Amino acid sequence: MTDARSPSLLDALLPIGVLVLLLSLSVYLYGDSSSSGPNQIALMSAAFVAGLVGLKNGLRWSDIEEGILAGIHMAMKANLILLAVGALIGTWILSGTVPTMIWLGLKLISAEYFYVTSCLICALTALSIGSSWTVAGTLGIGLMGVAAGLGLDPAITAGAIISGAYFGDKLSPLSDTTNLAPAAAGADLFAHIRYMLRTTTPALLITLMIFFVLGQQASGNHDTARIGEVLQALESQFSLGWHLLLPVAFLLFLAVRQWAAFPAVFLAALVGGVFALIFQADVMQRLADPSAGALAPLKTVWTALFAGYESNSGNPALDGLLSKGGMGSMLTTVWLIICAMCFGGVLEKLGLLQRLLQSTLHLAKSTSSLLASTIATSIGTNIITADQYIALVLPGRMYREEYAKRGLAPVTLSRALEDGGTLTSVLVPWNTCGAYMAATLGVATLSYLPYCFFNLLMPLLAISLAFICPPQPVEHAATTRDVMPQT
Repeated sequence: MTDARSPSLLDALLPIGVLVLLLSLSVYLYGDSSSSGPNQIALMSAAFVAGLVGLKNGLRWSDIEEGILAGIHMAMKANLILLAVGALIGTWILSGTVPTMIWLGLKLISAEYFYVTSCLICALTALSIGSSWTVAGTLGIGLMGVAAGLGLDPAITAGAIISGAYFGDKLSPLSDTTNLAPAAAGADLFAHIRYMLRTTTPALLITLMIFFVLGQQASGNHDTARIGEVLQALESQFSLGWHLLLPVAFLLFLAVRQWAAFPAVFLAALVGGVFALIFQADVMQRLADPSAGALAPLKTVWTALFAGYESNSGNPALDGLLSKGGMGSMLTTVWLIICAMCFGGVLEKLGLLQRLLQSTLHLAKSTSSLLASTIATSIGTNIITADQYIALVLPGRMYREEYAKRGLAPVTLSRALEDGGTLTSVLVPWNTCGAYMAATLGVATLSYLPYCFFNLLMPLLAISLAFICPPQPVEHAATTRDVMPQT
């Protein structure tokens, strides 16, 4: 890299200001469809402005391009998982797995307890396997179908799924972010988890109370006749039974065994295809292409993997539930993530993010303001860089020395990183987490955002606690990894 001038605060603010302006225009002009192209143009335009700042400061284009490629490389894991989830949805519908989840849910879960039950189920499952994405891609898909069958609000349902999934993910020792945050802060993993219980437990209880109240209000509005029609249509279209939940159990088993997400999800998608061949003879015959001859069943499964499932049952409610999936359905989201990571990659390469963080440190005079600044910085990094891992690692790296200077225990920093970085990533439409949840659950990020009560409450509770009862310095906080502050 050539010798380049250090960026000024104006340099750092310019591309971010351009991004905020363009994204605001995108939402104003295109509404809910802004993530289908307009947001991508906004992100690429802001990345171009950031690149001009880099050229002005003496960088070569090849240096800037390295940052872009590094950002895209960081997002490729998420993109591969998204493509695999699209394939999984297609074959799990074809195999009868998703229809069985919807069928059982409509029979077993009452409308008044649906939201709170969904949140709890997702919380316990995510705690067991350590992956909010896997929970959304398995149980979440089925629960969204059940909500549609009950006539309940899909945005509230998505909020319940995400709230539960992120609670379990945040406290699971199997979670990558739960391991990354204490590593960035220099804290012990299990001390970090114990310390988070002080804020996560009250937040979850408040969240469950809200979902309980919302469920009671919605219980009288669902159409029982519609439920019967959906159940009848499901039974006429698919061969249903508990055995068709085995692909779900298989994927959860791989998650517990700590398989990497992409091979686990794609293998589960292939298992769904095998189940379709074995248990859905009528469906396979109905969808078979006669021109394919003996290979018609293979072509049907292959099509579900890339194009998803197209339901033509004659029941509009059921067709809306089941016409989805396939790798192709995730391409717009992959496009959004790539554009977002181009912008984040340029900012990090040019040192613009570090320049912004240095400015925030000057404002954090007290311990309380330092904690609030850390949480706000992690949230801002989620918005700017579109990746929760950067939102944990970069602020952790920048603030770690300051926490040590003030004698604060490492778990104080690690919890602040999780409260701001992990939990708010899913609330940003162009963040990898927000884009994933919107694509998987079929609800726009800005639509489910007001109902992600756990994710919204946690940063507010953490900042409030920091000012009401600020953590006290502990002796040798810089070197003691499992010291618990007195709060």
